[in-house]
Amino acid sequence: MIRVTNKLHAGMALAALFVLAACGGDNITATDSPASIATTAPAQEATATTTSELAPTATAPGVSSEVSFSKDILPVLQSRCINCHGGQRTSEGLDMKTYESLMAGSQNGSVISPGDAANSSFVTLAAEGKMPKRGPKLTPAEVQLLTDWVNAGAPNN
Repeated sequence: MIRVTNKLHAGMALAALFVLAACGGDNITATDSPASIATTAPAQEATATTTSELAPTATAPGVSSEVSFSKDILPVLQSRCINCHGGQRTSEGLDMKTYESLMAGSQNGSVISPGDAANSSFVTLAAEGKMPKRGPKLTPAEVQLLTDWVNAGAPNN
């Protein structure tokens, strides 16, 4: 059995759990939580594993991991942003109905710095929960899509 210490991040502990279970770890199952392993397995201490040492997740054949503006980003904009940024109003002069209008920015300037999500108010305001102001906030998966798209250069694809 393996004892997980506070030094090992919970996500890493879970990954280690699955690796150990697959490699024949003593009495460890996929349903064991890292906390239960820590309290029931004092035999030896786990060593920290970097994410680069874990096997990468495989992408299914024929499935692209590239984020598409038309297939991934535009539906999010249409469901969460268009009411204030493109319907009958364009708050702050920001129109999000099309790629071109989004890239044109707002009355305050550009909202997207292609390749740099951290410096794109389009992403940071959504990630901080400041946008949308009304209605449901974006999910973490939707924020990740926006981030990945902007970091990929915000292509019109």
